[in-house]
Amino acid sequence: MEPEQIDILEDEEQQLYEHFRIEVDRGQEALRIDKFLFEHMQHSSRNRIQKAADAGFVHVNDRPVKSNYKVRPGDVITLMLDRPHYDTTITPEDIPLDVVYEDDQLMVINKEAGMVVHPGCGNFSGTLVNAVAWHLRNLPSYDPNDPEVGLVHRIDKDTSGLLVVAKTPEAKTSLGVQFFNKTTHRSYLALVWGNFTEEEGRIEGNIARDPKDRLRMAVFPPDSDTGKPAVTHWRVAERFGFVTLVECRLETGRTHQIRAHMRHIGHPLFGDERYGGTEIRRGERSSTYKAFINNCFKLCPRQALHARTLGFVHPLTGKPMDFSSALPADMAALIAKWRGFIRGYQGEIEE
Repeated sequence: MEPEQIDILEDEEQQLYEHFRIEVDRGQEALRIDKFLFEHMQHSSRNRIQKAADAGFVHVNDRPVKSNYKVRPGDVITLMLDRPHYDTTITPEDIPLDVVYEDDQLMVINKEAGMVVHPGCGNFSGTLVNAVAWHLRNLPSYDPNDPEVGLVHRIDKDTSGLLVVAKTPEAKTSLGVQFFNKTTHRSYLALVWGNFTEEEGRIEGNIARDPKDRLRMAVFPPDSDTGKPAVTHWRVAERFGFVTLVECRLETGRTHQIRAHMRHIGHPLFGDERYGGTEIRRGERSSTYKAFINNCFKLCPRQALHARTLGFVHPLTGKPMDFSSALPADMAALIAKWRGFIRGYQGEIEE
């Protein structure tokens, strides 16, 4: 039986623009195209994909199909919309940067919370790479639109801390290999809900998009075929009874790795709305305690996560390079508030 296709009227004035393209793997089983695209398009819901198909925007081998079309090996699927794809050319923008270190090969930046690292997903200006482009605007050899230079790794918008930018292709290749081979050193400080029975531990679990929420990552068994392997080592830095300050060291660098891993073991990051950290997970239910927690959220209105240290070998000199960053004001104030609360709380218990 031939797959059902949509008949649409040709309109000489209508022009469609390609926004997404994928070729179906040889081993792909028959699967509805709306489900297939949902699994391969990170920032689209199944409902939006179905509406796009109903409007004639989902094409297979250059012909529009309905959302119940079953994909076949070798199919070329395209999303064709009636508006041009957003221009993602990176333009320099005069945005202040906290440059921790810089030479002719690289620069290390201490990113503030709230700054998007790279254009995309509705954030097409005001990003870190726009700021870097401005900072290096007088360097003829640096092209911000050349993928062979620039950011070597990323951190989330609402995570603060250290990042390294490569100024030359050689530097980016060298640093990229170090990240791939897990020879770099990165540690984060995170305030998480709950107390730990141990002083340190290891979290291992594959990370992939959460099928229930495409903007969130989920953890799957290490031996499963779902997701990419991820390992996080944690160590208690300071205990506050209801929350704990932990140091996290990454073996891998998956999207939302610490946030997803900590939620997976029942200790979501404090203030992390997407992963359940804005709910009161531990402590009393009194109005006083609730008011205290709400004040904490206002003090640090983001996930309490900071990329504190970064270490690698310099791509040209071979010299070990190690950098550290102090806690930003919002996280420092949050931790100080918890210290004061616990001192008072313990005092009440002792009395």
